[in-house]
Amino acid sequence: MRARIWIGLAVIVVGVAAWVFWPNKADLGAPRFFADQTYNFQTIRALDDVSGIGGDFGETRETIAGLKAGDAQGWYDAWQATGDRVAALANHTNDPMGRGQALLRAHSYYRTAEFFLAPHDPRRLMIWKKNIDAFYRGLDVLGVKYERISVPYGSHHLNAVYYPGPPGAQRRPLIMFVGGYDETMEEGYLSLGVAAHEHGYSVLVYEGPGQGSVIREQGLVFTPEWEKPNGAVLDTFLKDHPKPDKIVLIGASLGGYLAPRAAAFDKRIDGVVSYDEFFDGGATSSRNVPKFVFWLKDHGYKGMLNFLAGLNSDPGKRWAEANGMWVFGAKDPFALLDAFKAYTLAPVASRINIDVLIFAGVDDHFVPLDQVDEYKKSLVHARSVTTFVFDRASGGGEHCQLGEPSLWHAALFDWLSSKFGASSP
Repeated sequence: MRARIWIGLAVIVVGVAAWVFWPNKADLGAPRFFADQTYNFQTIRALDDVSGIGGDFGETRETIAGLKAGDAQGWYDAWQATGDRVAALANHTNDPMGRGQALLRAHSYYRTAEFFLAPHDPRRLMIWKKNIDAFYRGLDVLGVKYERISVPYGSHHLNAVYYPGPPGAQRRPLIMFVGGYDETMEEGYLSLGVAAHEHGYSVLVYEGPGQGSVIREQGLVFTPEWEKPNGAVLDTFLKDHPKPDKIVLIGASLGGYLAPRAAAFDKRIDGVVSYDEFFDGGATSSRNVPKFVFWLKDHGYKGMLNFLAGLNSDPGKRWAEANGMWVFGAKDPFALLDAFKAYTLAPVASRINIDVLIFAGVDDHFVPLDQVDEYKKSLVHARSVTTFVFDRASGGGEHCQLGEPSLWHAALFDWLSSKFGASSP
């Protein structure tokens, strides 16, 4: 009995000593929310709107808690629930600022909820309407000045929103802003419009073919000849507004191709910004496609290719294919690869003779970094070319510097001031 007691005491002493002196596993901070890049990136995208009063860290953190990468249904349910909860909060808030900001956050969460749904899922249109309603109600409650503009475009129409700047804005360039592959016109207010107003600029944000309500409600797909929709927007705007002394066109993501493409043909544009660079769509879309796939395609094995595409379980690739076929009007993933080939600046870059600003991130998972040099070399007649490549340590290494809007905003407004002589108020 005594021996057992001593053995038990020895075990306790050893256990306590191990607990006190044994090295504990380091408690290290992690820079990611998900291991999967696409789910991680979309979480950062939701947080990116915090600086534009369209998001909240705590709400985002609680929304993604327990979510599994690749679970599109779970993602939709969680973000819609957060949007509904914040919209309800707005309805019970009397303070105009608190109520308006809650509505803008609800808008952002509804937009995020929609992201991974299949293109023709009927819930997309429902959540889209909640998104749009929350956004414009939020602007109204906050007293934000804006003008919604319908732009004739053949048998269709495009949409734009004009945010007039504060007094003195007429002495600065008008900023035109267009998104890309999946950004919405309303999101552009949060990503740039708020900061632009604070810096004294007026902003004209628009959505063209393949974007926002144009693809959702009219089914009008992208066109590589972006000078046509951009020109239509500018024509309509200038009918009812004085022509600004200068116009700077900024394109986000795929807009990094769309904006310079438009500027190559429209001499009303005085400066253009690729945020981020998007020089060659064909090279971008095929960068991670195995070479044997192109051999099968060239030899007519279409059925086998579609079978192999269906086996792809990567959430990001599956989303990119589904979204691309929808917004480009492609019938299969390999028709999408062909469609992307038309989105290259190589044939038109020499026509650009204005000031050009190029942004890029070293960790951009969409566009290869080597396209920056190709882009710069092609701008043989540009008045000036300025490039910012953001590294990981700066926080701006992701595509479009998501997660670090203050970084690219600082670079943008410095560039605007240096090129167009308009210092911030």
